[in-house]
Amino acid sequence: MVTREARRRGVVHAVLERAGSMLLQAAEARRVEPATTVVPVRPVVATVALAPRCGGTTVARALAVELGKRDAARAAAVCGPSGPSSVALPTSSAGRLGRALEAFADDGMRTAGRLCLLDATDPAPLAAASRYTAPLVIDVRHGEPAGRPVALADHVVLVAGLDVEPSLSEAVAASLARIGPEPLIAVTRVIEPGAWAGRGALLLPESRAGARMALAGREPRGGLGSAIAELADLCERC
Repeated sequence: MVTREARRRGVVHAVLERAGSMLLQAAEARRVEPATTVVPVRPVVATVALAPRCGGTTVARALAVELGKRDAARAAAVCGPSGPSSVALPTSSAGRLGRALEAFADDGMRTAGRLCLLDATDPAPLAAASRYTAPLVIDVRHGEPAGRPVALADHVVLVAGLDVEPSLSEAVAASLARIGPEPLIAVTRVIEPGAWAGRGALLLPESRAGARMALAGREPRGGLGSAIAELADLCERC
């Protein structure tokens, strides 16, 4: 026969067990999973000049400036021979990026505007490091081997002048697409499209002032700036 005292102890035990279960459920409800930080992967773009003095470096730097402006790093890197540039004070973001990437340069680096400018015989280590640091544009000059940069790149831009035959550009694009992404074609210094009309290439208007801004690591204004922004959009969508 169960005594009154035994029943009382049973009731107390049941109440305590129920209370413990409720407290455990409340604690689990309040539990927050540790936050995970997702580091964005930055683009690597190769620009390939199809003719001498066709504006390849201008396009490379202008595109890098636009990509850097959009990125959390607020700067971008350009890999290639330094070449000419206007005197421009670097941003603090470019300075930080330069310090992060200087070890990957063959002969030091310099900064201009939003850009960290450096050269590397093998761009692969630089590309790997920049993916978690800032956008990278590899400036392939006319006559330089394009295979390695194209194979490393997420996006490829062929840079042509109005005097370059569209059919030649399209043939080069088809060839490079075998080892990398399908290239975009950008035509520089366009006043009238001529033979390039209806070819699907991005036409970049003539702008000497805009070109000087781009070479100095600054955002070009006007029509050239709008066309470069469109090129950056295409790179992001590809």
